[in-house]
Amino acid sequence: MSTTASDPLAALGSLPGVPDAVDSVRKAVDRVYGHRVMRRRSNEVTAEAALRGSRGSAALAGADWNLEEVRRRTDFSGEDEARMVGAALRLTAEAGQLLSIWRQSPLRVLARLHLVAAGGATPDDAVGRPRLAGESVDEPLIEVPLPGAEEVAGRLEGLSRLIIAGSSAPALVTAAVVHGELLALRPFGSHNGLVARTAERIVLIGSGLDPKSICPAEVGHAEQGRAAYVAAFEGYTAGTPEGMAAWITHCGRSVELGVRESTAVCEALQRGAA
Repeated sequence: MSTTASDPLAALGSLPGVPDAVDSVRKAVDRVYGHRVMRRRSNEVTAEAALRGSRGSAALAGADWNLEEVRRRTDFSGEDEARMVGAALRLTAEAGQLLSIWRQSPLRVLARLHLVAAGGATPDDAVGRPRLAGESVDEPLIEVPLPGAEEVAGRLEGLSRLIIAGSSAPALVTAAVVHGELLALRPFGSHNGLVARTAERIVLIGSGLDPKSICPAEVGHAEQGRAAYVAAFEGYTAGTPEGMAAWITHCGRSVELGVRESTAVCEALQRGAA
């Protein structure tokens, strides 16, 4: 990710295809927020979006459980997949508590997210801090070269400065870059994908695009499939205008699919079937 311009995120917003993606997302979000169910039962839609978003994020991490199994289960200890689903659920619950901190101290938020995700599954001295030189990373879905610890520290600091400084870029662009940069860096020893997707959620909520958190991009990422997710992400890591645009538009499509999911929830609530 280049940081040579005064507002590099804003520059990304003008890449070919990105303005159309931003406009499409904005219209989709406006439509679901205008649904009559949102006037009286928005809390129910938010809760259902959180559950479905958690399921989607866990699916991308390799724990592709049926939604009803996620809804039914109360014990997420034991096997690896159960712990992964539990981590995704904890992160989604935590995201809303960190909005006020994100713009002032994003690195503190990322540390907290990793702590919540790890939930005791990672050695204590490795939880909530960027990995050190020589430490391994457990992130089987992402296979691009792993940056060294020094590069990770520098790029995390650069990302933090961008977030704190603010940008005129659309929320979709900022969310996609935060998501992509964290996936590229994999700063923690584990759970980087879950943390990256939660950070994307935080940006979308905190920006005002999705203040009630009813448009779970994680649903759309999972629906498009792991192969499409990885292919789009490789565009981000390539760093070309075409690759960056492909990643941002992929993230936009994911938000739109999350909107479609929550619209279906609204319709079900209206019929009394949810």
